[in-house]
Amino acid sequence: MSQEQVTVETDESGPLDTFRQFFALKRDVLVLSLAMFAFSLGFQMTSRFLPKYMVALGASGFVVGLFGTVGNIISAVFPYPGGAISDRIGSRYALTLFGLISTLGFGVWLVAPNLGAFAVAGVTIQPWIWIFVGLLLAQGWKSFGLGATFAVVKQATDPSQLAAGFASTETFRRTAFLIGPVLAAVLIGFHPDFTVSFQYVLAVAVVFGIVGTVAQHLLYDASEDSLGNSFEGVAQIRHDLRNMPAPLRPLLVGDTLVRFANGMVYVFFVLVITQFYQVGFETTVSLASFSYAIDLSPEAFFGYLLGVEMLIALLIMAPAAKIAERVGLKPIVALGFAVYALFPVVLIGGPEVLAPVMPLQWAMVLIFAFSGLRFAGLPSHKALIVGPAEAGAAGRVTGTYYLLRNTVVIPSAALGGYLWEFVSPEIAFTIAAAIGVVGTGYFLAFGKEFEAYV
Repeated sequence: MSQEQVTVETDESGPLDTFRQFFALKRDVLVLSLAMFAFSLGFQMTSRFLPKYMVALGASGFVVGLFGTVGNIISAVFPYPGGAISDRIGSRYALTLFGLISTLGFGVWLVAPNLGAFAVAGVTIQPWIWIFVGLLLAQGWKSFGLGATFAVVKQATDPSQLAAGFASTETFRRTAFLIGPVLAAVLIGFHPDFTVSFQYVLAVAVVFGIVGTVAQHLLYDASEDSLGNSFEGVAQIRHDLRNMPAPLRPLLVGDTLVRFANGMVYVFFVLVITQFYQVGFETTVSLASFSYAIDLSPEAFFGYLLGVEMLIALLIMAPAAKIAERVGLKPIVALGFAVYALFPVVLIGGPEVLAPVMPLQWAMVLIFAFSGLRFAGLPSHKALIVGPAEAGAAGRVTGTYYLLRNTVVIPSAALGGYLWEFVSPEIAFTIAAAIGVVGTGYFLAFGKEFEAYV
């Protein structure tokens, strides 16, 4: 990558300014990020609804938890071999390969209901097994290049403005997180049978995957790619673990606990809306002499709730990054951790608390708006990870950090699924919140501030 810098104005902090800063990036970084936008759009349209899709195909709550755990395994394991493949064949062909794999994964999800049950050694395998197969493929592109993204922002941004630099790219990428679920909600409304309507969503995701793959292959400038086998195997991983910057360790412990807590319940958010509360959205919009009735199914309403969550995230990330330049990274990161920690109990118990003052549907809108506040800490969190890294080591430090965190988080969804299925959803969400609060407290007590922000 080039050493060209992104100009980050210290007196601008609005979402539109972050888009302007983003488009100042070098062409290859821009193309990579636009492809990330396309695949994020496809993945966000589909992934948050997959637990409901699995239940519709006959899966239990425990199986849904196992599905979340498989996703955690992929997130932990894929980045290292992805980087090795990229080093061997070059970024352009690696991007194309992973794009094709992810698009194929969307396709497997699309045809899963039509494949039916089949028998293996006398055991009947239900159609939901194909959702696991599709996940192994669909997350291929999503898990690629994590460390490289951090390294590019670090080299292009002044150390004291790292949070603002991450806010620029993160705001652009998170726009797909806003558009995806809302678009899915619109498509889900086209057919009363969720299984059928969700196949419409998956078909559109396949189209986005194809467009993203073709665009990045044709537009990506591979002239600066270096080929070879730079990955040194397990010995390299051990070396990186031993040499992780000391200031990262309290952050890693707190972050891992918070993410473990979130991982216990994350895949069940859609089931809270569609099964636990079974809440849709009904209202009438009047304008002049015309009125329009809105009647959303719980599945469609969930998509709009995710849109509310991400709208708040987009509005708050850049201002929070600018505030971090005055108060430091640690308080902003702690705020994000606290929202992560509290959201499970707010979601499972908040509607009953708010019942005397507002209808259930509006309580859910307020609750998901609260969830969006957790993204206030995201740019500062990334800056706190990569800031202490030495020049030229940002990618490895980031990869090591996420390898450790994601490995520990692997069993979280299975634990949450067990509690959901065999104990109660309330207990599952309460235990998750308690673990998250411990992680937030640990970071507040022992977390270190990045010197550039002191």
